[in-house]
Amino acid sequence: MAKWKRLGAAAAAAFLMIAPSALAGDGPADGLTLRQCIDISLARNPLWLSAEEDYRASLARVRQAREAPQPSLDYDSDLQPRLFDFGGSGEAYFGVSQTLEFPGRRSLRGKIAASESREVLADKDLLRLDVVFRVKEAFYAVLRAGERRKYAAQDLGLARDFLAKAEAKFEAGDAAKLEVVRAGVEASKAATALKLAENDVLLAKARLNYLLGRAKFEPLEVQGGLVRAPVPIDREALVERALRSRPEVARIRAGLEKESRRKSDAALSYLPDFALSLSRHRLAGEATTWDFRLSFPVPLFFWQPARGRIAEARANIRSLERRSKDLANRIGLEVGEACFNARTAAERIVLFEKEILAQAEDVYELVLFSFQEGEASGIELIEARRSLLEARRAYADALYDHSLTIAVLERSVGGPLEGVPHE
Repeated sequence: MAKWKRLGAAAAAAFLMIAPSALAGDGPADGLTLRQCIDISLARNPLWLSAEEDYRASLARVRQAREAPQPSLDYDSDLQPRLFDFGGSGEAYFGVSQTLEFPGRRSLRGKIAASESREVLADKDLLRLDVVFRVKEAFYAVLRAGERRKYAAQDLGLARDFLAKAEAKFEAGDAAKLEVVRAGVEASKAATALKLAENDVLLAKARLNYLLGRAKFEPLEVQGGLVRAPVPIDREALVERALRSRPEVARIRAGLEKESRRKSDAALSYLPDFALSLSRHRLAGEATTWDFRLSFPVPLFFWQPARGRIAEARANIRSLERRSKDLANRIGLEVGEACFNARTAAERIVLFEKEILAQAEDVYELVLFSFQEGEASGIELIEARRSLLEARRAYADALYDHSLTIAVLERSVGGPLEGVPHE
């Protein structure tokens, strides 16, 4: 038993040591995943945290709207012989009064506040889509910068290999000194390009750190890859999903509900609320009696609600209906463009993987062999190496563009797509 207690204490101590870094969102030692980056950003983003508080406030307003009127105690002391001589007053009233709203009015007021709360929730969901997209954009930029740095390092290796071969050929008398100088210049250029690529990695990580609420140049490692595989895309299904899922659609739907209920609430102004009061009446020299009072307003100026609140609600409903049509058209256009761009980006990756990269590598190997055999000049080898580097860089850009177009498509649809890695 003592052994198990010691093990439990050790486990608890280990948890307490690990927990702060886990709660801080530092992630595993091998790097943060995309999902972890999104979670950390949402946990620390001031705008998102503010939006959550706004939504909580809107829920509190729903409770406020459903509150019933408070009763009141009434006391009236008349015919006092002297100021504040309550005991010597000739007449006094003491009672309680309560306003009774017309049935359904308080419930309707709560429903109006609930619709307003759903509008706030839609704004919050829209902000979340934006935060998630910006994190994905920065995350993919870090991965692209890493790919470009890898290719820059490979290019430096090729440039140094070219320099070594040029020096060997020069020592053997098979090449002029100019070839060695040219190879040295290329190696220096490749080393400079690698340093620039490393700086790009640092800057991309700084942008991601900013979105994660961390210090700009705090050490950061990520794990995962750019989206390489094509994603199944059904435009019509995605448009239909966007029309159901987009926060802007939900906001307009909530707005229409709110204005319809505001119109009903304005119509209820024709119906009166009741004020009930019950009081104990004391009159000097007379027996104590009780008074009961019932009062309600008379809608004499019945035209005012129709000209005011009802007219406003009707105009707002017409406006929201027109906005809904425009939004549906805009969503169809956005999703259609995003689908087209995603397909084009996927086709571009296939082209690079099946043709461009392989051809550039084959050309370089052929020119390198010819250079070693003395059949090609150093300039031809340099051009072949540069073409290979440009093809690799363009491939990294194509992977980034594909990943970003998928992120844009997910934002336009209003949520993640199946088949897209988010971990």
